[in-house]
Amino acid sequence: MKKFDKFVVNALGRKVPTIVNGKEMVPFMGVGKHRPTGHKAAAPIVSAADFPADGNKTLPDLKAALVKAGLKDGMTISTHHHFRNGDVLAVQIFDIAKELGVKDLVWFPSASFPCQEPLIKYLEDGTIHHIEGSMNGALGRFASYGKMAGLGVLRSHGGRYQSVQDGEVHIDIAVIAAPTADAFGNATGDRGPAACGLLGFALADSQYADKVIVATDNLVPFPCIPWQIQGNNVDYVVVVDQVGIPEKIVSGTTEITRSPDRLFIAELTAQFCEEAGLIYDGFSFQAGAGGTSLSIGVYFAEILKEKGWKAAFARGGSNKYLVEMLEQGLTKFILDGQTFDLEGVRSMRENWNHVNTSPFTSYNYHGKGFFGSFVDIVILGATEVDINFNANVVTHSDGLLLHGIGGWQNTLFGKCTILPIPLFRDRIPVILDEVTTITGPGELIDVIVTERGIAINPKRTDLLEKVKGSNLPIKTIEELQAEAEAICGKPKKAKVDENEPIAVIKWVDGTIIDTVWRVEPN
Repeated sequence: MKKFDKFVVNALGRKVPTIVNGKEMVPFMGVGKHRPTGHKAAAPIVSAADFPADGNKTLPDLKAALVKAGLKDGMTISTHHHFRNGDVLAVQIFDIAKELGVKDLVWFPSASFPCQEPLIKYLEDGTIHHIEGSMNGALGRFASYGKMAGLGVLRSHGGRYQSVQDGEVHIDIAVIAAPTADAFGNATGDRGPAACGLLGFALADSQYADKVIVATDNLVPFPCIPWQIQGNNVDYVVVVDQVGIPEKIVSGTTEITRSPDRLFIAELTAQFCEEAGLIYDGFSFQAGAGGTSLSIGVYFAEILKEKGWKAAFARGGSNKYLVEMLEQGLTKFILDGQTFDLEGVRSMRENWNHVNTSPFTSYNYHGKGFFGSFVDIVILGATEVDINFNANVVTHSDGLLLHGIGGWQNTLFGKCTILPIPLFRDRIPVILDEVTTITGPGELIDVIVTERGIAINPKRTDLLEKVKGSNLPIKTIEELQAEAEAICGKPKKAKVDENEPIAVIKWVDGTIIDTVWRVEPN
């Protein structure tokens, strides 16, 4: 199996391989240009005659379930990340694989976290061949130095669903960590001792995998209501001592920033949205769980209170601040894609209008429309932006692959995408001539807000017209770049080997938008 081969230059001028881990790939052709053909993939046809008539699918433990599922060399094993840094099952799965002597597995997580750093030893000994999913922190650093046997493949949340639905990725065994389940396999994440919120990132896995294992530490009598995962899609159920650590779903920045610069950026972003007429009675917005994004949401709430308006819906990542807006009547709905704290979990359980969604409904570009394109204001972060408004969220300026894509790419399709970012980090400018890795094309990014000014994409003449004559510090992106370089100097390009890719970045339609290259040691 060839790790990579046949490089071409895609529509953004980036060099990308068209053979990745032995599979043919399509280079990025432009936004909306690639049209898929054929039909969706499907799970194997099975017979109810092969399952217990009493509905009891329980097995003694996870090892028994993996053995019965037929775990063998070369399989693709999927997990989800609803427990974030509180996941405990992924490492256990590969501990069992090692014990059984199974090799060359592909791990297909919806995201990875620092708690999964122990899997590096299985990448080193060949138990895991490569990862197709985000590689945060230590896993990304390991891959960046060319140590992984195969190429990493990074996808957005919607891109992950798309890849399974389209048959690009075939899941042999899916393991779903469920805070509550019944013996038939119906499962939910919104209740139980380890409640983590919704289980939407495991939806594709349950629908399309050959074998589906639900693991829970809270087995309840049939029926488990509400069922976010349907037992009709589940092969085996196992009870484990601990399915996950819910307190650790708050890993990362899930508190309002205290940085004066970041607070100023948040205030400036909210002011821009108000003066540009983007906030109105019945508008919708999506903001992430980072400290600056949370602060912007609080400013939005203040504007709504002052005007006597309501948001039609807020797209989440839910958190305590969005829940406050919901319970104060400032938004009619939370359409939740990922629960970021325990208040979000409580709200999903108690509020009928806090709705669990999935990458299929919200983000799948190969569907008959998706919720992400309905959103009026989208607030996102970035590690780098360039003068063409292309943005990067996966690598740093040193070339190291340290972050995943999440739903970032999918939300770019909202009506106005805004990146509130500092002008520089650690004395390194954020606005560059060319980003290290393109994760999203500049044509979909509308506004950059920094502590030293706001740059509007020249194609958004409507926004430029709306803020003409305002007191907002509107500048060109070149002017912002020059200010950063006057303070910090011209940044150096990453030292990478452009003959050796270590990962590829998929666009939402399954095409390759960019390549991540091996970082050369200092």
